Amino acid sequence: MQNIFELNNVIAVLLAYFIGSIPSAIWVSKWFFGVDVRDYGSNNAGATNTFRVIGRVAGFTVLFFDILKGWVSVKILTSLILYEPQSSEFINMQLVVGITAVIGHVFPIYEKFQGGKGVATLMGIILAINFSAAIGCVVIFLLIFIFSSYVSLGAIVAAIFFPIITIFIIRVESISVVYFSIFISILVILTHKPNIYRLLNKDENKMKIKLKKN
Repeated sequence: MQNIFELNNVIAVLLAYFIGSIPSAIWVSKWFFGVDVRDYGSNNAGATNTFRVIGRVAGFTVLFFDILKGWVSVKILTSLILYEPQSSEFINMQLVVGITAVIGHVFPIYEKFQGGKGVATLMGIILAINFSAAIGCVVIFLLIFIFSSYVSLGAIVAAIFFPIITIFIIRVESISVVYFSIFISILVILTHKPNIYRLLNKDENKMKIKLKKN
């Protein structure tokens, strides 16, 4: 029986990587708009750059599918995991599967391992695992973005507050989820280092909807 558990776990992790690897921004921009979003704006294969260089319809489409990748990986693939729901083993596997989906987004096998930053896919994972904290982060992100017009600043501040909300407001009991929230906060900050430098130097781009090469 233990071998079945291990085989199901491996299958879930592999499927999570392949689902996470689906390059929504690249495929949407190429198939429906005849451009490669990586050739424009920040050259990033993500929802934010899609908003900037193609527009709202494409941007929201990419955002939806990137979030969906994380949510599906956790909610659907964990049905393959034969641990008792809400047990520490089950929660740990949810986190492993979710993180693997993010790795797939950042290093997609379909696009020579060159993907986006994974923030939207992370949000899908958080929505599936820690819904209350996810909503709190969304509210914080929207407030920062509305008042500053900086998507990166909103993502960074929301990431900083994620473990704070998880530990001190919701008071999640699972130590794995606590460590996950801290890990995600650090990961988002690290992947936004260039944005942080541009924000400090006042060179960061505000959200603009237009098609313009660098």
